[in-house]
Amino acid sequence: MADEPIVWGIHAGSSGQAEELFLKKNVISIGWDRIGDLAQWQTQEQYKAVVAQAYPDDKAGAVPVYAGILRRFAHEMDIGQFVVYPCKSQRTIWVGEITGPYAYRPDIDANYPHQRSVTWCDGLPRTRFSQGALYEVGSAVTLFRVSNHADEFIAIARGQEPTSPVEVEGETSIVAREIEEQTRDFVLKRISKHLKGHPFAEFVADLLGAMGYKTRISPPGPDHGIDILAHPDELGFQPPLVKVQVKSSEETVNEAAVSQLYGKVDSGEFGLFVTLGGFTPGANGFALSKGNLRLMSGDDVLDTVFAHYDSIDARYKGMIPLRPTYIPEGLENVED
Repeated sequence: MADEPIVWGIHAGSSGQAEELFLKKNVISIGWDRIGDLAQWQTQEQYKAVVAQAYPDDKAGAVPVYAGILRRFAHEMDIGQFVVYPCKSQRTIWVGEITGPYAYRPDIDANYPHQRSVTWCDGLPRTRFSQGALYEVGSAVTLFRVSNHADEFIAIARGQEPTSPVEVEGETSIVAREIEEQTRDFVLKRISKHLKGHPFAEFVADLLGAMGYKTRISPPGPDHGIDILAHPDELGFQPPLVKVQVKSSEETVNEAAVSQLYGKVDSGEFGLFVTLGGFTPGANGFALSKGNLRLMSGDDVLDTVFAHYDSIDARYKGMIPLRPTYIPEGLENVED
Protein backbone atom coordinates (compact mmCIF):
# COMPACT_ATOMS: atom_id res chain seq x y z
CA MET A 1 0.00 0.00 0.00
CA ALA A 2 1.40 3.38 -1.02
CA ASP A 3 2.08 5.91 1.69
CA GLU A 4 -0.68 8.42 2.22
CA PRO A 5 0.21 11.91 0.94
CA ILE A 6 1.41 14.56 3.32
CA VAL A 7 -1.16 17.02 4.64
CA TRP A 8 -0.22 20.53 5.75
CA GLY A 9 -2.18 23.06 7.74
CA ILE A 10 -1.81 26.78 7.09
CA HIS A 11 -3.25 30.06 8.39
CA ALA A 12 -3.85 33.26 6.43
CA GLY A 13 -2.38 35.61 9.01
CA SER A 14 -3.45 36.26 12.58
CA SER A 15 -6.67 37.92 11.42
CA GLY A 16 -7.11 36.27 8.03
CA GLN A 17 -5.29 39.04 6.16
CA ALA A 18 -4.37 36.72 3.27
CA GLU A 19 -7.79 35.05 3.00
CA GLU A 20 -8.73 36.78 -0.26
CA LEU A 21 -5.35 35.90 -1.74
CA PHE A 22 -5.83 32.26 -0.75
CA LEU A 23 -9.34 31.80 -2.10
CA LYS A 24 -9.51 34.20 -5.06
CA LYS A 25 -5.99 33.79 -6.41
CA ASN A 26 -5.87 30.06 -5.60
CA VAL A 27 -2.57 30.21 -3.78
CA ILE A 28 -1.25 29.64 -0.30
CA SER A 29 1.25 32.12 1.02
CA ILE A 30 3.22 33.20 4.06
CA GLY A 31 4.48 36.62 5.07
CA TRP A 32 7.97 37.58 6.24
CA ASP A 33 8.05 40.20 3.49
CA ARG A 34 11.47 41.52 4.54
CA ILE A 35 13.02 38.28 3.32
CA GLY A 36 13.60 37.75 -0.40
CA ASP A 37 13.37 34.65 -2.55
CA LEU A 38 13.50 31.65 -0.20
CA ALA A 39 14.90 29.36 -2.88
CA GLN A 40 18.38 30.82 -2.42
CA TRP A 41 18.83 29.16 0.99
CA GLN A 42 18.73 25.49 1.93
CA THR A 43 19.62 24.72 5.54
CA GLN A 44 17.94 25.58 8.83
CA GLU A 45 21.03 27.48 9.94
CA GLN A 46 20.95 29.62 6.81
CA TYR A 47 17.31 30.46 7.37
CA LYS A 48 17.93 31.28 11.04
CA ALA A 49 20.67 33.72 10.05
CA VAL A 50 18.43 35.38 7.46
CA VAL A 51 15.49 35.71 9.88
CA ALA A 52 17.70 37.12 12.64
CA GLN A 53 19.12 39.72 10.26
CA ALA A 54 15.75 40.71 8.78
CA TYR A 55 13.90 40.82 12.11
CA PRO A 56 16.48 41.85 14.75
CA ASP A 57 13.82 42.84 17.30
CA ASP A 58 12.14 39.42 17.40
CA LYS A 59 12.74 37.22 20.42
CA ALA A 60 15.61 34.77 20.08
CA GLY A 61 13.29 31.82 20.70
CA ALA A 62 11.10 32.79 17.75
CA VAL A 63 13.92 32.81 15.21
CA PRO A 64 14.27 29.00 14.79
CA VAL A 65 10.48 28.64 14.65
CA TYR A 66 10.16 31.19 11.85
CA ALA A 67 13.19 29.73 10.06
CA GLY A 68 11.61 26.28 10.14
CA ILE A 69 8.34 27.59 8.67
CA LEU A 70 10.13 29.33 5.81
CA ARG A 71 12.32 26.31 5.04
CA ARG A 72 9.38 23.90 5.06
CA PHE A 73 7.30 26.15 2.82
CA ALA A 74 10.12 26.47 0.28
CA HIS A 75 11.62 22.98 0.35
CA GLU A 76 9.48 20.40 2.18
CA MET A 77 6.11 21.23 0.66
CA ASP A 78 5.68 19.62 -2.74
CA ILE A 79 3.31 19.31 -5.66
CA GLY A 80 0.65 16.66 -5.04
CA GLN A 81 0.55 17.16 -1.29
CA PHE A 82 -2.58 18.48 0.39
CA VAL A 83 -3.13 21.64 2.42
CA VAL A 84 -5.88 22.55 4.90
CA TYR A 85 -6.93 26.13 5.51
CA PRO A 86 -9.39 26.84 8.36
CA CYS A 87 -11.21 30.01 7.27
CA LYS A 88 -12.23 31.97 10.36
CA SER A 89 -14.50 34.49 8.64
CA GLN A 90 -16.61 31.81 6.96
CA ARG A 91 -16.18 29.18 9.67
CA THR A 92 -15.32 26.68 6.96
CA ILE A 93 -12.49 24.27 6.23
CA TRP A 94 -10.84 24.46 2.82
CA VAL A 95 -8.82 21.52 1.53
CA GLY A 96 -6.64 21.85 -1.53
CA GLU A 97 -3.95 20.12 -3.54
CA ILE A 98 -0.63 21.88 -4.04
CA THR A 99 -0.15 22.30 -7.79
CA GLY A 100 2.90 24.48 -8.12
CA PRO A 101 6.45 24.93 -6.82
CA TYR A 102 7.53 27.66 -4.45
CA ALA A 103 7.42 31.10 -6.08
CA TYR A 104 8.53 34.50 -4.85
CA ARG A 105 5.76 36.85 -6.03
CA PRO A 106 5.82 40.24 -4.28
CA ASP A 107 4.13 41.61 -7.42
CA ILE A 108 0.95 39.69 -6.49
CA ASP A 109 1.01 40.56 -2.79
CA ALA A 110 3.89 42.47 -1.24
CA ASN A 111 2.89 41.44 2.29
CA TYR A 112 2.61 37.73 1.44
CA PRO A 113 5.22 37.25 -1.29
CA HIS A 114 6.08 33.58 -0.67
CA GLN A 115 3.50 31.54 -2.57
CA ARG A 116 2.45 28.20 -4.01
CA SER A 117 -0.49 27.54 -6.33
CA VAL A 118 -3.33 25.38 -5.04
CA THR A 119 -6.49 23.79 -6.42
CA TRP A 120 -9.17 24.09 -3.74
CA CYS A 121 -12.16 21.93 -3.04
CA ASP A 122 -15.21 23.88 -1.90
CA GLY A 123 -15.06 25.04 1.70
CA LEU A 124 -16.96 22.74 4.02
CA PRO A 125 -18.73 23.60 7.29
CA ARG A 126 -16.69 22.82 10.36
CA THR A 127 -19.45 20.47 11.54
CA ARG A 128 -18.43 18.00 8.83
CA PHE A 129 -15.20 17.25 10.67
CA SER A 130 -14.41 15.57 13.95
CA GLN A 131 -13.62 17.70 16.99
CA GLY A 132 -10.12 16.25 17.05
CA ALA A 133 -9.50 17.28 13.43
CA LEU A 134 -10.73 20.81 14.12
CA TYR A 135 -8.50 21.05 17.16
CA GLU A 136 -5.47 19.87 15.20
CA VAL A 137 -5.87 22.44 12.41
CA GLY A 138 -6.46 25.14 15.01
CA SER A 139 -2.72 25.19 15.71
CA ALA A 140 -1.32 28.61 16.55
CA VAL A 141 1.61 28.06 14.16
CA THR A 142 1.40 29.55 10.65
CA LEU A 143 2.41 26.33 8.88
CA PHE A 144 2.32 22.83 10.36
CA ARG A 145 1.97 19.14 9.50
CA VAL A 146 -1.43 17.51 10.00
CA SER A 147 -0.84 13.99 11.29
CA ASN A 148 -3.49 12.58 13.58
CA HIS A 149 -6.55 13.37 11.42
CA ALA A 150 -5.01 13.61 7.96
CA ASP A 151 -7.36 10.92 6.61
CA GLU A 152 -10.40 13.18 7.05
CA PHE A 153 -8.87 15.90 4.88
CA ILE A 154 -7.47 13.48 2.30
CA ALA A 155 -10.96 12.06 1.82
CA ILE A 156 -12.32 15.53 1.04
CA ALA A 157 -9.50 16.22 -1.43
CA ARG A 158 -10.39 12.98 -3.23
CA GLY A 159 -14.06 13.85 -3.46
CA GLN A 160 -15.12 11.46 -0.71
CA GLU A 161 -16.97 12.00 2.52
CA PRO A 162 -14.64 12.68 5.47
CA THR A 163 -14.26 9.75 7.80
CA SER A 164 -16.49 11.31 10.41
CA PRO A 165 -15.74 10.49 14.03
CA VAL A 166 -17.09 7.23 15.30
CA GLU A 167 -16.66 8.34 18.86
CA VAL A 168 -17.29 12.08 18.98
CA GLU A 169 -17.94 11.99 22.71
CA GLY A 170 -14.51 10.58 23.51
CA GLU A 171 -12.73 13.03 21.23
CA THR A 172 -14.67 15.93 22.71
CA SER A 173 -13.57 14.99 26.20
CA ILE A 174 -9.94 14.63 25.08
CA VAL A 175 -9.95 18.03 23.38
CA ALA A 176 -11.50 19.66 26.45
CA ARG A 177 -8.85 18.12 28.69
CA GLU A 178 -6.06 19.26 26.37
CA ILE A 179 -7.35 22.84 26.41
CA GLU A 180 -7.60 22.77 30.19
CA GLU A 181 -4.13 21.28 30.61
CA GLN A 182 -2.57 23.83 28.26
CA THR A 183 -4.19 26.64 30.22
CA ARG A 184 -2.97 25.22 33.52
CA ASP A 185 0.55 24.79 32.14
CA PHE A 186 0.54 28.38 30.87
CA VAL A 187 -0.53 29.82 34.23
CA LEU A 188 1.93 27.70 36.21
CA LYS A 189 4.83 28.68 33.95
CA ARG A 190 3.97 32.37 34.24
CA ILE A 191 3.78 32.22 38.03
CA SER A 192 6.97 30.17 38.29
CA LYS A 193 8.88 32.55 36.00
CA HIS A 194 7.74 35.89 37.38
CA LEU A 195 7.01 35.24 41.06
CA LYS A 196 10.10 33.71 42.61
CA GLY A 197 10.72 34.15 46.32
CA HIS A 198 9.02 37.04 48.12
CA PRO A 199 6.87 38.08 45.12
CA PHE A 200 5.19 34.68 45.35
CA ALA A 201 4.27 35.39 48.97
CA GLU A 202 2.69 38.66 47.84
CA PHE A 203 0.75 36.76 45.18
CA VAL A 204 -0.52 34.19 47.69
CA ALA A 205 -1.56 37.04 50.00
CA ASP A 206 -3.51 38.56 47.12
CA LEU A 207 -5.22 35.19 46.50
CA LEU A 208 -6.16 34.98 50.17
CA GLY A 209 -7.50 38.52 49.93
CA ALA A 210 -9.64 37.47 46.96
CA MET A 211 -11.00 34.69 49.18
CA GLY A 212 -12.03 37.22 51.81
CA TYR A 213 -9.07 37.26 54.20
CA LYS A 214 -7.07 40.24 55.41
CA THR A 215 -3.35 39.62 55.26
CA ARG A 216 -0.04 40.83 56.60
CA ILE A 217 3.11 39.84 54.73
CA SER A 218 6.50 39.35 56.36
CA PRO A 219 9.15 41.65 54.84
CA PRO A 220 11.79 40.14 52.55
CA GLY A 221 14.51 38.29 54.40
CA PRO A 222 14.42 35.75 57.24
CA ASP A 223 10.80 35.06 58.16
CA HIS A 224 11.26 32.28 60.72
CA GLY A 225 8.96 30.04 58.66
CA ILE A 226 5.93 32.34 58.56
CA ASP A 227 5.48 34.38 55.36
CA ILE A 228 1.89 35.59 55.76
CA LEU A 229 -0.58 36.12 58.59
CA ALA A 230 -4.20 35.91 57.45
CA HIS A 231 -7.30 36.73 59.47
CA PRO A 232 -10.96 37.59 58.83
CA ASP A 233 -10.95 41.15 60.25
CA GLU A 234 -8.99 44.29 59.44
CA LEU A 235 -6.95 44.43 62.66
CA GLY A 236 -6.30 40.73 63.12
CA PHE A 237 -8.07 40.43 66.48
CA GLN A 238 -10.85 38.13 65.32
CA PRO A 239 -9.96 34.42 65.18
CA PRO A 240 -8.95 32.28 63.51
CA LEU A 241 -5.41 33.45 62.75
CA VAL A 242 -3.89 31.57 59.80
CA LYS A 243 -0.10 31.27 59.63
CA VAL A 244 1.05 30.73 56.07
CA GLN A 245 4.35 29.47 54.71
CA VAL A 246 5.00 29.62 50.96
CA LYS A 247 7.54 27.98 48.65
CA SER A 248 7.84 29.25 45.10
CA SER A 249 9.83 26.24 43.88
CA GLU A 250 8.26 23.22 42.17
CA GLU A 251 10.16 20.77 44.36
CA THR A 252 8.28 18.28 46.52
CA VAL A 253 7.85 19.40 50.13
CA ASN A 254 8.58 16.74 52.74
CA GLU A 255 7.02 15.98 56.11
CA ALA A 256 9.81 17.69 58.05
CA ALA A 257 9.07 21.06 56.42
CA VAL A 258 5.35 20.75 57.09
CA SER A 259 5.98 19.66 60.67
CA GLN A 260 8.26 22.65 61.18
CA LEU A 261 5.46 25.00 60.15
CA TYR A 262 3.00 23.24 62.42
CA GLY A 263 5.36 23.72 65.33
CA LYS A 264 4.74 27.46 65.04
CA VAL A 265 0.93 27.13 65.06
CA ASP A 266 -0.49 27.80 68.52
CA SER A 267 -3.74 26.56 70.00
CA GLY A 268 -6.74 28.12 68.22
CA GLU A 269 -4.65 29.00 65.15
CA PHE A 270 -4.43 27.40 61.73
CA GLY A 271 -1.49 26.58 59.49
CA LEU A 272 -1.36 26.70 55.70
CA PHE A 273 1.58 25.53 53.57
CA VAL A 274 1.50 26.76 49.95
CA THR A 275 3.87 25.52 47.25
CA LEU A 276 4.05 25.45 43.45
CA GLY A 277 5.17 21.84 43.70
CA GLY A 278 3.64 18.96 45.61
CA PHE A 279 3.93 17.15 48.92
CA THR A 280 5.33 13.76 49.87
CA PRO A 281 2.94 11.07 51.14
CA GLY A 282 4.40 11.63 54.60
CA ALA A 283 3.63 15.35 54.45
CA ASN A 284 0.07 14.68 53.30
CA GLY A 285 -0.42 12.10 56.03
CA PHE A 286 0.87 14.47 58.68
CA ALA A 287 -1.53 17.21 57.54
CA LEU A 288 -4.48 14.84 57.54
CA SER A 289 -3.78 14.01 61.16
CA LYS A 290 -4.04 17.68 62.15
CA GLY A 291 -7.42 19.35 62.07
CA ASN A 292 -5.97 22.84 61.86
CA LEU A 293 -3.40 22.33 59.10
CA ARG A 294 -3.93 22.55 55.35
CA LEU A 295 -1.63 21.98 52.38
CA MET A 296 -1.99 23.79 49.06
CA SER A 297 -0.09 22.24 46.15
CA GLY A 298 0.63 23.80 42.77
CA ASP A 299 -2.59 22.29 41.40
CA ASP A 300 -4.52 23.79 44.31
CA VAL A 301 -2.96 27.18 43.62
CA LEU A 302 -4.13 26.97 40.00
CA ASP A 303 -7.64 25.97 41.07
CA THR A 304 -7.74 28.97 43.39
CA VAL A 305 -6.51 31.31 40.65
CA PHE A 306 -9.27 30.16 38.31
CA ALA A 307 -11.94 30.33 41.01
CA HIS A 308 -11.03 33.88 42.09
CA TYR A 309 -9.46 35.31 38.93
CA ASP A 310 -11.94 38.18 38.68
CA SER A 311 -10.98 39.37 42.18
CA ILE A 312 -7.18 39.25 42.01
CA ASP A 313 -5.10 42.39 41.57
CA ALA A 314 -4.83 43.87 38.06
CA ARG A 315 -1.04 43.44 37.99
CA TYR A 316 -1.46 39.67 38.30
CA LYS A 317 -4.14 39.63 35.62
CA GLY A 318 -1.63 41.38 33.38
CA MET A 319 0.96 38.73 34.16
CA ILE A 320 -1.42 35.80 33.56
CA PRO A 321 -3.92 37.17 31.03
CA LEU A 322 -6.98 34.93 30.75
CA ARG A 323 -10.41 35.37 29.27
CA PRO A 324 -13.59 33.42 29.96
CA THR A 325 -14.61 30.96 27.28
CA TYR A 326 -16.64 27.81 26.85
CA ILE A 327 -15.12 24.41 26.21
CA PRO A 328 -17.05 21.21 25.52
CA GLU A 329 -17.97 19.02 28.46
CA GLY A 330 -17.88 15.23 28.17
CA LEU A 331 -20.98 13.92 26.44
CA GLU A 332 -21.00 10.40 27.88
CA ASN A 333 -24.05 11.04 30.08
CA VAL A 334 -25.90 13.43 27.79
CA GLU A 335 -28.95 12.15 25.94
CA ASP A 336 -29.38 13.04 22.25
